[in-house]
Order: sequence, then C-alpha cells, then structure tokens
Amino acid sequence: MSEIIRIAIADDHDMLRKGISAFLDTNPDFELVGEATTGIEAIELCMASQPDIVLMDLYMPEMDGVAAIKAIKKAFPNIQIIALSSFSERDLIQSALEAGANGYLLKNVSAGKLAESIRIAHSGIATMSPEITPILFQKDKALNDFDLTKRELEVLSLLVEGFANAEIAYRLNISKFTVKNHVSHILMKLGVNGRTEAVRVALKNNLV
Repeated sequence: MSEIIRIAIADDHDMLRKGISAFLDTNPDFELVGEATTGIEAIELCMASQPDIVLMDLYMPEMDGVAAIKAIKKAFPNIQIIALSSFSERDLIQSALEAGANGYLLKNVSAGKLAESIRIAHSGIATMSPEITPILFQKDKALNDFDLTKRELEVLSLLVEGFANAEIAYRLNISKFTVKNHVSHILMKLGVNGRTEAVRVALKNNLV
C-alpha cells in the first residue's frame, strides 16, 4: 500500500478549496487534514496537524501566503509547501521560492499534474508549472530605478489618474485585496507613506 500523504489547503476561495478537496478524495494515497482561509490560519493548522504538504495560495487576508510560507518553514522545515497561484509574475514567484516554497503551480493546473506534483514535492523535489521555468530564467529587465514590476506600474498609472482600489481592481480584472498588496509594495519601493506622495514621485520621475 502506498504511503499516505497528509495534505492541507490554504486558500480564501471556498469553491477552489472544495474542488481540491473533492480531487484529493479520489486519490487513495492522499488525506486532507485541514483547510485554512488566511495565512495565520495556515500556520495554526500546521502547528496542530503538521501535514506533509501544504497547498498555499499567495494572496489571502490577514497574512499573505509568502509570509505564511516563511513562518511555516522556519517552524516546520520538513513540511513541503506548494504555492498555488493565479499569478505568474517573476517577483512573486521568486518571493515564494525564497520564502521556502518547494514548488509553484498555476491554478489552471490539471488534476493529473497536481497529483504528480504533490507526490514529487513529498519526495523533496521541487515542482513547477511548465510556464514558470522560462519566467524564472528571463534576463533581468529593469523597468525603472525603483524596480517596479509591470503590474505595479499599471496600478501606479491608475493611482495617478485618481482611481480608488475598487476601480483599479475592476479595470485590471484582479481582486481588491490584490490591488491593496500592489499599492503597499509600490509605496514601499517608492519610499513614501501615502498615495498622494506616490503620485508626486511617479510624476517627478516620469514613471507613468
């Protein structure tokens, strides 16, 4: 009989968790030990259940997935974590891997590929969606002196136009929580404390 792989899911989208849970039930060597909807809950779940594998979303409320990965790997280095994300931005991928993720899969991954990746990660080998590797090996392209990503520049451009987070989310077809994360990163990279200052720096440096 195959070794049972104990798996936890951390994602704030109910339908995705239910879908993965149903998929796990079809594999006799997989056992779902718990679900989390925030990064903090993911850490608590790992403390309580110590799963073999965590499937970790990167954008969640209270604490994002990257911070949760770092905390879990520090406390439980033997837990293997697969980042499961809708986003394939290079800086996000690198942040997840540097935090300690053992793999990075896009959420459009097939059921077969997900099962294979879980088993590979359980053996301690890194696993990636096929689209991820070329992104990681792209040559560095400095878009600006502040190292803003293409998406961050898009968000910044809409900030300059005076749009609120909800409007930016609608225009870029992303969640308001994702916009909030991008805005936080923009403020940090520009070295400012608020949106008004960010707009001033953007215009002064011809970033948009």
